Amino acid sequence: MRNSTAASGPGPISDVSPVSLCAREPHVPAERLVGEMVPPPRFDSVRFSTYIPDPNQPSQTEAVRVLEAFAGGLGGAHATAKRGFFGFGRAKAPKTPAGPRGVYLDGGYGVGKTHLLASLWHATPAEPALKAFGTFVELTNLVGALGFQKTVQTLSGHRLLCIDEFELDDPGDTVLVSTLLGKLVDAGVALAATSNTLPGKLGEGRFAAADFLREIQGLSAHFRSLRIDGEDYRHRGLPEAPAPFSDEQVTKSAYATQGASLDDFPHLLEHLARVHPSRYGALTDGIRAVCLTDVQPIPDQSTALRLVVLADRLYDREVPVLASGLPFDQLFSEEMLNGGYRKKYFRAISRLTALARDAKGLVDAD
Repeated sequence: MRNSTAASGPGPISDVSPVSLCAREPHVPAERLVGEMVPPPRFDSVRFSTYIPDPNQPSQTEAVRVLEAFAGGLGGAHATAKRGFFGFGRAKAPKTPAGPRGVYLDGGYGVGKTHLLASLWHATPAEPALKAFGTFVELTNLVGALGFQKTVQTLSGHRLLCIDEFELDDPGDTVLVSTLLGKLVDAGVALAATSNTLPGKLGEGRFAAADFLREIQGLSAHFRSLRIDGEDYRHRGLPEAPAPFSDEQVTKSAYATQGASLDDFPHLLEHLARVHPSRYGALTDGIRAVCLTDVQPIPDQSTALRLVVLADRLYDREVPVLASGLPFDQLFSEEMLNGGYRKKYFRAISRLTALARDAKGLVDAD
């Protein structure tokens, strides 16, 4: 992956004080939600050729081979389809080709599933307007913004829809997205999805894949499941997450870094409750580093889930996170880490830990 822009140290002393995320209340039009359904900045330049399989994990090499072939087979679907914003005026979809029209990547945290999914998007022979890439949460937000029928119309002209982090912990959302995917498969859209296998389940075969295929029921025949084994590359050969810094160090670095934000962690959590998760990306527009003081344990499940979404958006945008207070691996209670949303919490810990390492240079350069 590309290194964060903060890895080389902070920018020049800023002419203004750091901004506060708590002072931002972004409004995101539906057009932006659709237009941003592309691989996030962190994955702009990834390709199958830049994915380095672990020689001890043959499933990684096999996944690249299968996905390259899958991309090559998408050259004919919707080759002449054109559409407006809501899908009006597009050509009639060609007949859906025989065989699986979807691929599902099942594996642990940090084995490169999103890298491979983004590589598939880049390798598919179609203009960007005919390919969509987003997380499960972003897809449900799109349905909320456009309505179900307009979402179907908007995406039916696409050649490929990639869904990162397919979530199975909310039955309502799972049914909603499963129904949407059924409509899209009928329209000839190819599908690709990823989901995480829990660390404790890695030795139990295709645990997540079985859950996924069971939950999407009628769509099962359209997916080929690929297991990707390996350890989290974000921590491979690296030390543990850096210890939190002092409030003084965090504040000093925020004032020394162009484009930094500075917020008290408890107040930021309160602010997230007032901003719809679909706007968390816009909340961080233009931010080069997030500086947080007084990081504390997450008080409840709803707050924890909002923080997970923010962590995803920061990770996508390669925004380093410099913090004081509690280490990020102590944010979530044991009850949370053993509950129904544990996969999301493990992902957030992994990603925040990586961003904390990226931010270490902000202090080292002072």
